[in-house]
Amino acid sequence: MCHEEYNNDMTTVFELLLITILPSIFLLIYFIKLDKYPEPTPIIILTALLGVIICFPAGYLNSILIPNHNFSFLAAITEEPLKFLILYFFIKGRNFFDEPMDGIVYGVCVSLGFATYENFDYVFNYSESLEGAFWIAGVRSFSAVPLHALCGAIMGYHFGQYIFEKQKHHLFLSLLIPITFHAIYNFSLGFNNLYYLIVILIMLIYFFEIIKKVKQ
Repeated sequence: MCHEEYNNDMTTVFELLLITILPSIFLLIYFIKLDKYPEPTPIIILTALLGVIICFPAGYLNSILIPNHNFSFLAAITEEPLKFLILYFFIKGRNFFDEPMDGIVYGVCVSLGFATYENFDYVFNYSESLEGAFWIAGVRSFSAVPLHALCGAIMGYHFGQYIFEKQKHHLFLSLLIPITFHAIYNFSLGFNNLYYLIVILIMLIYFFEIIKKVKQ
């Protein structure tokens, strides 16, 4: 992006930054509020930061695995397993992880940490003008950011079922379903239409169904 444009109007840059990060913050607050027994704030922040950190190995793996935009759906098989590793090695077995809803909250935390940095990278490093940057930030605020949040929620739900309900097949589903949704979403972007919104709508329906089960 043209840095001279930024230097000429720092207020505009600040507005762009807000559009870039606020969707993730609002979604994170929403999911945290769903939990009847809130999680420790330092752990939520740390989990989100771990989501930021895994952006770097994800970017490296994607650069190897994805030769061009036609294969962007393959990002799902690098990004979702990396999020899963945070749940499995950092969250599982901790004292604060003590109910099924926690899986959803922490799945969303790591996913929105990832989405926030990814959003920042796209907006500030891959757009060629301020107008283009605002357009990318706006579109991603109701597409890619919710996608990651919902993938994290679905992953966390099935991970919680594996841990607390002792249903082993949910461990497999905690990876398979987010990878599938993410891959279909990325693939749909190649058609230059609104198919990706249909994917998000289906994910929302899935999410509200699993929330009903957790809150029963």
